[in-house]
Amino acid sequence: MFKKIEAVIREEKLNDVKDALRQIGIVGMNVIEIRGHGRQGGIMLNGRSGSYQIDLLPRIQINIILSEHNVEKTIQTICDAAHTGQIGDGIIFVYPVDDVIRIRTNERGREALTYEGDIDSMPRTNGARAVVT
Repeated sequence: MFKKIEAVIREEKLNDVKDALRQIGIVGMNVIEIRGHGRQGGIMLNGRSGSYQIDLLPRIQINIILSEHNVEKTIQTICDAAHTGQIGDGIIFVYPVDDVIRIRTNERGREALTYEGDIDSMPRTNGARAVVT
């Protein structure tokens, strides 16, 4: 089965996250500029005319579809690269994906997702032995 990882991160951490994902073999992803807020509800700014609240902060959303067995490694990579320790570091959602179809070739499933050199084409370890999937 496949999973979709949807990560919302700070704008300034995008290059760090992209580089870290590339290092583990994540080749394909979508990046979207979004605005939003989480628990903090935005930020309070003080200006000459007084204080005001900005409740929709700029963020980046990264979408990745990958095999289920690579989800935890990918989540940990995103967390490590996006972490600042400050409020607003982001959030990650994981969704099930029923099927994947490449429009150009009509490939489905694993064949539609696999790129040369990506995380799913690399051998993975399962205990003490390597398993090629």
